[in-house]
Amino acid sequence: MERLFKVFTWVVILLLLVSAGFPLLVTISTSLQSHSEVYASSPVLLPAEPQWHNYVDAMQNGNWGRYLLNSAYVTLWTLVLSLVINSMAGYALARIRFRGRGAVLVLTLAGLMIPPQVTMIPVFTMLRSVPLAGGNDILGQGGTGMMNTYAGLILPYIAGSFGVFLMRQYYVSFPAALDDAARIDGCGRLRTFLRIYVPLSGPAFASLCVTKFTGAWNEYTWPLVMTHTDDMKTVQIALTMFRDEGEIHWNQLMAATLVASVPIYIVFLLTQKYFISGLLVGSVKG
Repeated sequence: MERLFKVFTWVVILLLLVSAGFPLLVTISTSLQSHSEVYASSPVLLPAEPQWHNYVDAMQNGNWGRYLLNSAYVTLWTLVLSLVINSMAGYALARIRFRGRGAVLVLTLAGLMIPPQVTMIPVFTMLRSVPLAGGNDILGQGGTGMMNTYAGLILPYIAGSFGVFLMRQYYVSFPAALDDAARIDGCGRLRTFLRIYVPLSGPAFASLCVTKFTGAWNEYTWPLVMTHTDDMKTVQIALTMFRDEGEIHWNQLMAATLVASVPIYIVFLLTQKYFISGLLVGSVKG
């Protein structure tokens, strides 16, 4: 019976692996196909002759150096600022007792239930009406505010309910003796956070890094709303350019998609050691 269960488990794992890997294999195959193979009457799984020039043609369709630089700049600043803000907010909710802490935690959890589409218009209105930005007057009128700027792309994502809750759950699991020892040694709250909690936050930081990096790099709707010039496009907006009079160049689109996905794979490979343990923080108490 135990052997049968193991066989069944491996079959399920194999099916899940195939279902997850098949779309990637189709993407790679399509990126190497010729135009006639892409639009053949029957699906082509393997190209007769790999068309490696599809990658070169895709990168020459627009200023892809600029698009990649824009996405990298926005994503890295979003990542750094979100790690700082979410970790400090999580530390405050977990280790500092203050009036209204429970209410703040409830509001944070409520934020997890609100889809970003609901807050998009209010956030857009606020960023467009920032005083003295983008030609606005002191009342935030007359200009474009933070539209078509890096700040407008970064600010909405530097904090979030998920990141705060993740860090809070991680810091709750720390023993109270750490705070007592730090207090005896004369450490204040900020020094305790920087010297004790931050060095021990590797798993939580890794999980937050992957989720924030992936979300910021793959974001499509917000850059579409906030940008209107070619020099501010991100890679996700640039992927929509592979259309010519209603015809989509699927081979070049798949090639550009794979190139745009490389940074995500690199980040995950660098942080996978801590990724699972970071996601499970706070789930087991002992």
